[in-house]
Amino acid sequence: MKRTIKRIAPLQTGKMLGVLYACLGLIFLPIFMLAAAAGAFAQHAQGTEASSTAPAAAVAGIMFGMGILMPVIYGVMGFILGVIGAAVYNLVARWIGGIELEVE
Repeated sequence: MKRTIKRIAPLQTGKMLGVLYACLGLIFLPIFMLAAAAGAFAQHAQGTEASSTAPAAAVAGIMFGMGILMPVIYGVMGFILGVIGAAVYNLVARWIGGIELEVE
């Protein structure tokens, strides 16, 4: 038996994709934390001169901050793109029909 998806609820799709993308953003958290730790380690390895350590400290701080913000940014973008994607699907499905699924 064939069924057709005629409409997708944009708000629900946005919520689902927002949570899924936030979880994907958590995958990048350890990578950014390691980069921040490597930047802090590079700062100590360069010596005591203040002018040469400032860029390494800035990079380490930025990487740490991005690591913390990555799940939030991914979640917000997932929500926005989910709502837009569902709305576009609904518009196109009105013109040409929806996606057909075969179910038992």
